[in-house]
Amino acid sequence: MNKLYPYLLAVLISACSGSKELLKPIEGAASFDKQGHRGCRGLMPENTIPAMLKALDLGVTTLEMDVVLTKDKKVILSHEPWFAQEITTKPDGKYMGEREERKFNIFWMTYEQTKDFDVGMKPHPRFPGQLKMKVTKPLLADVIDSVKKDMMTRRRPFPFYNIETKTDPQFDGVFTATPAEIVDQLMAVIKEKQVEEYVIIQSFDFRTLQYLHEKYPAIKTAMLIEGDDARSFEEQVKVLGFKPTIYSPEHSLVNEKLVKKCHQQGIKVIPWTVNERERIQALKAIGVDGIITDYPDLLLD
Repeated sequence: MNKLYPYLLAVLISACSGSKELLKPIEGAASFDKQGHRGCRGLMPENTIPAMLKALDLGVTTLEMDVVLTKDKKVILSHEPWFAQEITTKPDGKYMGEREERKFNIFWMTYEQTKDFDVGMKPHPRFPGQLKMKVTKPLLADVIDSVKKDMMTRRRPFPFYNIETKTDPQFDGVFTATPAEIVDQLMAVIKEKQVEEYVIIQSFDFRTLQYLHEKYPAIKTAMLIEGDDARSFEEQVKVLGFKPTIYSPEHSLVNEKLVKKCHQQGIKVIPWTVNERERIQALKAIGVDGIITDYPDLLLD
């Protein structure tokens, strides 16, 4: 029997009955996890609703994204705590300059104020093929609503959400919220939208994961590791204090020995950010559990 048949039947029953409950993820649907980095940054403006929907067009199983808090405690998609010069057009129509970006810090703005800044029209210096469009940084709640509507319309399985919290000890309470504050606000949105089973929370800041593990132990976690982190895998896990669901290092750190070591402990390995087809195939060959890429079209094979 087609594995999607029970899912599609459930969609039809749910639609006919008017049920508002989210359907459960299909077991094994993401046996190899295809993750679209910031949606699909190589093709569309990053961390925007159009980028997420385009990634779904390309068959991703997980939408990777970043979140910060606004002054009025709204969870908004953004990789930087401020409006980055690479992608921002200011309200006056001028491009953001590198030396002024930190003056436009999202933690100091209300959500309504952020909507005056465009993040889709400025040509991206590192992604020249990115489609340009007028677009603003969206609320996480609106992203989830848009994805749910799109998937129900197409009668397709809902994706997972790999959400990175952007915290840093040196920015606490100044440029960013504290780990506890952003996790609590993030979880409030996740619970309101009933997507707990679809969510992975990732971070380079282990404080975020530790707080999440203590207060929301049912939520899956991903430990992000920079390429220049000289600590061993064992040392990193010891510092974290518990086994994460996913070990997510910069892809140059990944080899067959590391993959086996993680798998022996029941930890999945999903490296970032892999933008070359040959490297993707090499990583798949040594048994990684997924790939995070700016170009989800490379995963179509």
